[in-house]
Amino acid sequence: MAALGKIRKRGVALVIIIGLGLFAFIAEEAFRSCEATKNQQRQQIGEVLGKKINVQEFQTLVDEYQEVLKMSQGVDNLSEEQLNSLKDEVWNSYVNEQIISNEAGKIGLTVTDEELQNIMKEGTNPMLLRTPFVNQQTGRFDVTLLTKFLADYKKNSTNPQLSESYQQIYKYWQFIEKQLRTQTLAQKFQSLIANSLISNPVSAKMAFDAQNQESDVELASIAYSTVNDNDVQVAESDLKAKYDEQKEMFKQTVETRDIKYVAYQVVASAADRQALMATMKEASDKLQSGANPAEVVRKAQSQFPYIGIAATKRAYPSDIAAKLDSMSVGQTTGPFETKSDNTLNVVKLLSKVQMPDSIEYRQIQVGGATLEETRKTADSIYTALKAGADFGQLAEKYGQTGQKQWLTSAMYENSNSMDEESKNYLNSINTLAVNEVKNLEFSQGNIVLQVTARKAMVDKYDVALVKHTIDFSKATYSEAYNKFSQYVSENKTLEELEKNAEKFGYRVQERKDLFNSEHNVAGLRATREAMKWIFDAKAGEVSPLYECGSNDNLLVVALTKVNPVGYRSLSDVKDVLKQEVLRDKKFEQIKAKFAGVGDIAAAKAKGARVDSVKQITFNAPVFVQATGSSEPALAGAVAALKQGDFSKALIKGNAGAYLFRVIKKAPREGATFDDKAMERSLSQRAQQAAGRFIQELYQKANVVDNRYLFF
Repeated sequence: MAALGKIRKRGVALVIIIGLGLFAFIAEEAFRSCEATKNQQRQQIGEVLGKKINVQEFQTLVDEYQEVLKMSQGVDNLSEEQLNSLKDEVWNSYVNEQIISNEAGKIGLTVTDEELQNIMKEGTNPMLLRTPFVNQQTGRFDVTLLTKFLADYKKNSTNPQLSESYQQIYKYWQFIEKQLRTQTLAQKFQSLIANSLISNPVSAKMAFDAQNQESDVELASIAYSTVNDNDVQVAESDLKAKYDEQKEMFKQTVETRDIKYVAYQVVASAADRQALMATMKEASDKLQSGANPAEVVRKAQSQFPYIGIAATKRAYPSDIAAKLDSMSVGQTTGPFETKSDNTLNVVKLLSKVQMPDSIEYRQIQVGGATLEETRKTADSIYTALKAGADFGQLAEKYGQTGQKQWLTSAMYENSNSMDEESKNYLNSINTLAVNEVKNLEFSQGNIVLQVTARKAMVDKYDVALVKHTIDFSKATYSEAYNKFSQYVSENKTLEELEKNAEKFGYRVQERKDLFNSEHNVAGLRATREAMKWIFDAKAGEVSPLYECGSNDNLLVVALTKVNPVGYRSLSDVKDVLKQEVLRDKKFEQIKAKFAGVGDIAAAKAKGARVDSVKQITFNAPVFVQATGSSEPALAGAVAALKQGDFSKALIKGNAGAYLFRVIKKAPREGATFDDKAMERSLSQRAQQAAGRFIQELYQKANVVDNRYLFF
């Protein structure tokens, strides 16, 4: 009882303590939940129609595309530019797929398995023709080859010894099948829209006439430039009225940012160039004196190692290839600069020979228990062939086919290195006469070689080349970095950056409307961190110093303005609007001056330039030489008048005002109306219109692109 009494006395305190404990527990859980949500948001690369995609999902799509590209193009690695292009393609494909799937789902539009099978049976889709399942005789996709492959794969899928190439082909086919289904759905959806724009014989005849009814006119032109800008008053109210009239033109669907920046590229100093020049002069002197070319080239750290094999001009950089024919054998150049690749170069032409570009040969590889036994067997094969033995039969005797094969210069001349045995092997193939046999000895065995054909004789050059980039030294980079770092640290605002740039030898540049979907800032590589800063900063802020490019550029950025989604302000587009208003007011002045003009002669008397313009059609804008502009409005006005008529009103064009008289109006010579052909042409235009409709859907899909945060 005493205990209960104590509890009652402290009841309020206990309630508060328990309440605080419960609150702490709930708050902790809420904090964890918020933190988990934030972590998910940090991983989101984008959003389409409310559906989010995270970085892992997107990277999986990129990897899938990349493997397909490598397989289809036979490449091992992609450059940075190729990867960026690939990522853009993956993103655009993903967005379009989401949009079309959403719209197609609303109306029950699908691609059935039967439709897909029919496409495969037909075998003409371009995507199918890029697969390994093409019948080489018909040049068409063969579904039976695919069926056999899939059956074999399914049968052996659990076999750990299944070859990697088999796995690659299977993944490649899965990708093609998925893309085929997506492509077909998009085509069906677009066709549905296009076919709602119906063509008919009446519209076909109108379109034909618009293309083929030609008019020759006598044209009086009055260029807007004949009215001085100072004679036109543009008020703020004029700009506001024009802005309201054209406001939809200034709608922005994606946020952009305006920046000013200073970018500095570090280049080799005079001392760096002198040091490299000394190395190059030393290499030139040694090559001239007859030193071992491979050793000279290696010591000078040339970009192109010397392999000792004569090669066509294709094997050499364009600046070097351009010099070879003007050099004599044995000649060595002094160091010379190539600005296009920023290098110093020294060249020695060791030999110039005429050799076949393609050689057919066959061989028998000889091995044995001992090297002595191998040499003895090879000698007997060589002797038998010299005595007239059949090459194929001898090859078969030693378990080989002796099949003929072709060797082309391109197959070896771009090698970065080559051992002596490989060099001996290639030189033998290149120099043997047709049907000549040679017994080549190697450390691991022998090869009995016979050349069977030689064709396409070309000039080949044995060249020792020292090509070295004119690089900056660590000391030069350190000096440039310290100077740029001082500039950034001493100038914390944009105003200070601009004021003191010239003092430090820099220049402030401007870039308007930077999109976060771009892959670099200021045209420099490796600027992702700068891009992230730009789209996280506030107007007026200055970034830290960034090292970027190919580790040879320094960058600082100031964010000057954020252009949000919506309509651009009047002040943003004031210059564009002013030109529009000036044109309108100049037209009104010209209109007043030419009021009452009833013929070409009267127009000329008031200062118009008169020219003859022929073969005007409604479908094409008229190019007016007097004003240097294309004028669609003039084409429409001419089409509306009959032969002999004079324009009843002054025509307002892009670069001037016009009056005209139709001299001649007649169908284009040789043009005949084909209603079916014209209807097909109109249907194609409808397909293009359907493509624009897809763009409208894109703008309404609330696409969020955050790729810049990750790539």
